Amino acid sequence: MKNLAQSNYSSAVETVRNLKAKYGNTWHAINPESAARMVTQNRFKTGLDIAKYTAAIMRKDMAEYDADASSYTQSLGCWHGFVAQQNMIAVKKHHKTTNKKYLYLSGWMVAALRSEFGPLPDQSMHEKTVVPDLIKEIYDFLRQADAIELNDLFRRLENGEDVQDQIDNFETHIVPIIADIDAGFGNEEATYLLTKKMIEAGACAIQIENQVSDAKQCGHQDGKVTVPHEDFIAKLNAIRYAFLELGVDDGIIVARTDSEGASLTQKLPVSNEPGDLASQYLAFVEAEEIDIKDAKEDDVLLKRDGKLVRPVRLPNGLYQFKECSNIDRVVLDCVTSLQNGADLLWIETPTPNVKQIAHMVNRIKKAVPNAKLVYNNSPSFNWTLNFRNQAYDEMLSEGENMTAYDRNNLMNAEYDASELCYRADQKIKTFQRDSAREAGIFHHLITLPTYHTTALHMNDLTEGYFGEEGMLAYVRGVQRQEIRKGVACVKHQRMAGSNLGDDHKTFFAGDNALKADGNKNTSNQFEVETDSSTALTNQVEVEEKLSVVA
Repeated sequence: MKNLAQSNYSSAVETVRNLKAKYGNTWHAINPESAARMVTQNRFKTGLDIAKYTAAIMRKDMAEYDADASSYTQSLGCWHGFVAQQNMIAVKKHHKTTNKKYLYLSGWMVAALRSEFGPLPDQSMHEKTVVPDLIKEIYDFLRQADAIELNDLFRRLENGEDVQDQIDNFETHIVPIIADIDAGFGNEEATYLLTKKMIEAGACAIQIENQVSDAKQCGHQDGKVTVPHEDFIAKLNAIRYAFLELGVDDGIIVARTDSEGASLTQKLPVSNEPGDLASQYLAFVEAEEIDIKDAKEDDVLLKRDGKLVRPVRLPNGLYQFKECSNIDRVVLDCVTSLQNGADLLWIETPTPNVKQIAHMVNRIKKAVPNAKLVYNNSPSFNWTLNFRNQAYDEMLSEGENMTAYDRNNLMNAEYDASELCYRADQKIKTFQRDSAREAGIFHHLITLPTYHTTALHMNDLTEGYFGEEGMLAYVRGVQRQEIRKGVACVKHQRMAGSNLGDDHKTFFAGDNALKADGNKNTSNQFEVETDSSTALTNQVEVEEKLSVVA
C-alpha cells in the first residue's frame, strides 16, 4: 500500500488498478480514478513529510537570498489553523504563488489564546504540548485547502472544462512554519523532547531564545534574564539531534538573542582558560573591586585582571551586566550561535531602525559573512511614532523648518497629511526591502497581526451591529466585502469541506449518498458573477448616500 504515497494522479490510478486485480471482487466498488483523486488531494501524508519538504524550501530560499538580498521572505503569525489557511488562500489569490511566503507560530499568541489555563502573558507558562498541537492544526487546515481547491478543479474537469494543466501544476498551500519554542521549556532534554513533537507535527524551523526557561519574558518587556553561552549551545545541539533523529537533515535552527534589552544573568559560568566563552561572558558582569578583608560571609568573588572583584548581585540572587554592554553581548551571542549550529539569527531590538540593526549585523558578518536574520516587525513597536521621529531627524538634518511640528506630539492626527507623515510612511513601506538589503534580514515576520486584526474588526462590527446600523453593519462591513473582493470564505459551507465531503460520500456510497449540495442549499445565493470594479464603485455611492441620510 505504500505505493499510494505517490502524488502523481496517473501513477496512483495504476497502483489502485493493480491492487484491484490482486484482491479481486472484494474491491469491486473501489474506483481507481476516485481513489487517485483522493491521493492527489492529500500530497503530504505525515508531518515529517511536510517538515522535509518545507526545510528544502527554506534552504533554497536562504541560498537565493545570499545571492540576491532582494529575495527576502515574509510571514504572518497565526494562532489557529483557519487563520493560517485563509492567509495562504489569500496569498495564492493575490500574489499567484506562495513562493517566499511562510507562516509564523508565535509563543506569545499561543500563551494569550491557546492555553487551557486561559489567557496568559508571554512567560512560558502555557502547556508545551499546545505548540506541536497548533502546528499540526495549521497543517491540517492547509491540507484541507489543497483538497478543497483540487476537488473544485476535478469537478470542473468532469464538467468538460480544460483545467488539466491547473491540476498538473497545482501549487500546494503547504509552506514553511517558523515555530517558537520560547526558551526550550526546561533543560536541554526537555527542549529535545518538545522539538521532536514539533518536527513530527510538521515544523522545519525551530526558533529558540537565550533566556532562562523558568524566568522567560516577552522580548519587548523588561526583566529578561539570559543564560551563559554553554547552556544555550546545549539546547542548539538538542534541536539539531532531534532533526537528525527524525530524518530532517536540513532542518533550520533560528537562534534568538534577547541581550539587547536584558540586563541580568542567573548564572556565572565556569571559565577553564583565559578568553574562553565563559570568560567573555563573565567580563560583561558588573563587579566592584574589593579587598579580601572587606568581603562578606558567603560573598561570590572573581579575579579579574589580577584584581579581586565582587559581582553586583541583586537581592533575588541575579547578577547584573555592565551598562552599555548590551550590543557587544548581542554580537557575541550571534557569532557564537552561528559557530555552534544555528542557521539564522533573531535579534530583539527596542525600535525598528535599519541603521541600528545594520550596525550589529555588520559586526557579526566580520566573523560570519553570510549571517542572516529573522526579524520581528512587531506590533509592540509604535511604527508611526518611531518612523515619524526618524523622518523628523532626517528633515531637521536637511535644514527643513520644523517649527510646524510638536516633537513631543508627533502622533497627532493633524500630521497625517503632512510631509513628515509622507516621509515616515515611505520609510515604513520600504522598511523590509531596505533592511533586507542593508541589515542582512532574510525573513520578515509580524508576530501578532491576527490578534490585532481580530480585535479591530470586532470593534468595528460591534459598534455598528449593536447600534443604529443593526444587520447592515455586518452586511456592508463583512459579507458584501467578501462578495465584492472574492473572498472564498463567503461560502463558508464549502470552506468547511461540505462539497468535498459530498464527493467523498459519492465515492463511498454511489447514488445512495445523502448530499448537502442541492437546490435548497442557501450557498447557491452566492453564485453571482459581478464586475468587481463596478460593484465597488456602486457600493461607495450607496454608502455615501446612507451617510448623508444618517
